[in-house]
Amino acid sequence: MFALRGAGRSKWLTGAAALLVSLPMLAVPQAAAAPSCDPFTPPAVDDSVPTARDVLGIDLGEREVTSEESDTYLQALADKSPKVVDGTLATSVEGRPLHYAVVGQEKWVNPGALQNIGKQLNALRDPKTPEPVAQQIVRDTPAVLWLGGNVHGNEESGTDAALRVLYELAARTDCTAQTILDNAIVVVLPTQNPDGREADTRRNANGFDMNRDWFARTQPETEGKLEKLRELPPQMFIDAHEMGSKGYFFPPNADPVYHDIGETPLTWVYDVYGPAMQQAFGRFGIPYFNGRSYDLMYLGYGDTVPLTGFNAAGMTFEKNSEDPIPQRLQEQYTAIWSTLMAAGAQDQQLLAEWRAEHLEANRQGAAGELEPNQLYWNDGEITNPVPDVKVKHYFLRTDDPAKAAEVQRLARRLQRMDVDVYRLTTPLEVPDYTEYGRAEQSTTLPAGTLWIPMAQGQKHWVQAMLNENSYVPFPYFYDVTAWSGPLLENVSGGRSGTDLQPRAMPLPEQAEPAARPVAGAPRTAVWQISNSGAATESSGWLRWWLGDQKMDFGDVAADQIAAGALADYDVLVVPNGSDQEAFDSLGEQGRAALTEWVRGGGTLIALRDASRLATRLGLTSATYAEPTSDIPGALVRMQVDPDSPLAEGVGETAWAMYEYDAVWSAPAESSVANFPAEGDPDWYISGFAAAPEQLHGKTAVVDEASGSGRVVLFGFDPNYRAFTNGTAKLLRNAMTGPKPANAPQAVAKAVEAPSAATPDRMVLSVRPAVADQVQRLLAERGANTEVVRGADVVRFKVDLGGMSPDEHPWARSVADQVAGFGREVVAISLP
Repeated sequence: MFALRGAGRSKWLTGAAALLVSLPMLAVPQAAAAPSCDPFTPPAVDDSVPTARDVLGIDLGEREVTSEESDTYLQALADKSPKVVDGTLATSVEGRPLHYAVVGQEKWVNPGALQNIGKQLNALRDPKTPEPVAQQIVRDTPAVLWLGGNVHGNEESGTDAALRVLYELAARTDCTAQTILDNAIVVVLPTQNPDGREADTRRNANGFDMNRDWFARTQPETEGKLEKLRELPPQMFIDAHEMGSKGYFFPPNADPVYHDIGETPLTWVYDVYGPAMQQAFGRFGIPYFNGRSYDLMYLGYGDTVPLTGFNAAGMTFEKNSEDPIPQRLQEQYTAIWSTLMAAGAQDQQLLAEWRAEHLEANRQGAAGELEPNQLYWNDGEITNPVPDVKVKHYFLRTDDPAKAAEVQRLARRLQRMDVDVYRLTTPLEVPDYTEYGRAEQSTTLPAGTLWIPMAQGQKHWVQAMLNENSYVPFPYFYDVTAWSGPLLENVSGGRSGTDLQPRAMPLPEQAEPAARPVAGAPRTAVWQISNSGAATESSGWLRWWLGDQKMDFGDVAADQIAAGALADYDVLVVPNGSDQEAFDSLGEQGRAALTEWVRGGGTLIALRDASRLATRLGLTSATYAEPTSDIPGALVRMQVDPDSPLAEGVGETAWAMYEYDAVWSAPAESSVANFPAEGDPDWYISGFAAAPEQLHGKTAVVDEASGSGRVVLFGFDPNYRAFTNGTAKLLRNAMTGPKPANAPQAVAKAVEAPSAATPDRMVLSVRPAVADQVQRLLAERGANTEVVRGADVVRFKVDLGGMSPDEHPWARSVADQVAGFGREVVAISLP
């Protein structure tokens, strides 16, 4: 079936029909017509380059290689082939190297030459580089094509395929490798997550999903990778994954697409590399699909960050994880090799277009132009267009000493993606200053304010990181929809579309702000409720953050709580997780022990769904209701009680990452933070939200006494992905600050009815007209589903059994089928 692209896009065929038509003639099929250049026939090779069997005693694809074997073989190729050099770009949490290789012509892969290539390509990114110099660089410099595998540790085949590609690029003597290496070098990072690979887990050893960590860069594996990308900036980044769904996915991607991604890299993805892969897969009859729920929206992926931060063709490849390793390797190899050949065949055109995209970004920034929303895959209408406003400048206020670390962190993140940041040397009058979530007004910004002009080659990244709203074009259905840096850090700032002439100096390179140890810190325990995906991640984020904050802690389990282990602690923090699992795992003895410990003077702090446990134990007067809104991850402004000890250094407002969370109600004296009432000028949501009215005036954070102890409940995760530093400060204050002087005493009784909530849920919200059809789809798969029927919306909350949608065997396919109901869909959210 045809799916119409955005303006100027070609039409695409998907599924079996794609095999029956002629695709646009590209360099790849032309090269494949000559037998000596057919990449998928037995290659002619240089026997001096060792095979995997020579080094490891097995052929690639015979079984999955270990991380150590991957490193051993990569090292052997670097030792034996003059076309290959290797290095280590990071060390994992558990101390394993992230070993990479660069393969190319011998004249290009020595250290001095690679350093010069990086220097020249970074000059191409700079609009200030004179055009004659830029064109000489285009003629003399190879493109840089990146290949990464195994960012999720239990998605192994990307590693094995990357090693096969590396071997063939080094060993092949036919013209297929030459097509690539005549004009490019290839950086191969076989495994981005060696700890996860060894443990056979999706996440790294800290419990982070590193395909959500790209802009925050909290994890050492992500940090090292991005620094190497800055050294050798890519024109292509392939991120090879596996999935629970059948077949193989490669771009084009589904909508939504983040609006401020340059058209040049999107054109490469949709109109060059996608057709090349369709041709290759069609030739062999390999089942594949395009579009569906793999979008290009959230700016934390291995495709969206290369696209937006480097103007590179960022692409996610996904292969069914249940197929045998030889099949997985072969299909990954087919996708990778056909894409690399298509890139190599573009010759100097690739760098010329890459340079032009940076110039266009600079032009847009100078004119204050935001790129509009487009639909690149789905039919339908855009329901949330990018507003017709000019944005020429962003500003970050520095006149609040309590926010110095947050401003410093945000400036550092911008600088480490090559964004120009300046500091005002004199006050600046801004006639149209628009503070985040506020109305435009004339403002004089003081000297010291940070100024980030949009007129620079990194304009797309500036907009992505400093936006007020992501302007999701239609009902969103994959990851969170808001990630604005100033909102995450709770830093005051805003924008202007006026021509201004600020007097400013470049901001010196900022260091990462370091937390100071807390004198007399309380003895703190962390209880991870279960090993579900939600509990693992929230606990991992918390443990990492505690370490970053230089706060000591211990771990306790339910049986230890029942045995009295809390006697050794002052504070217990319970990260997000199922309150039902918590209730059951404690047992009667554990529930009594926890209750007695709190009422005897302990402090219980619970996050998100774990907060429900306090109601079940009768430790809080707060109550909760299931959400009737559809908010699949948006930043909602909340009002903070300035008299509360939790407000120290936070200010009067902060931004909660709200994601289908329970809606809490508590007495006014117990509510430390609330969502603004209807009509209040503080009310603002950044990101996608449908029917959010239920949140008006509701409690976001509870702080009250229970006996001699204290209960602090967060209705959201204040340390979401360890990048919501603005609300993490509330958590720090709850743990280390004083108790309220006149803390209200909880008046409550234990809730008898068990909770049906589970954090790992897919939510399908549709109009009543198609509700029966959705119910049948779920019934056919035996789904464990809670159905909430309203007058205008029916919500299906589907328990995924602790799995991510990538790992789940049918969650994505059901979401895709429901998405086909078009305007009858309110929202689809995959956890």
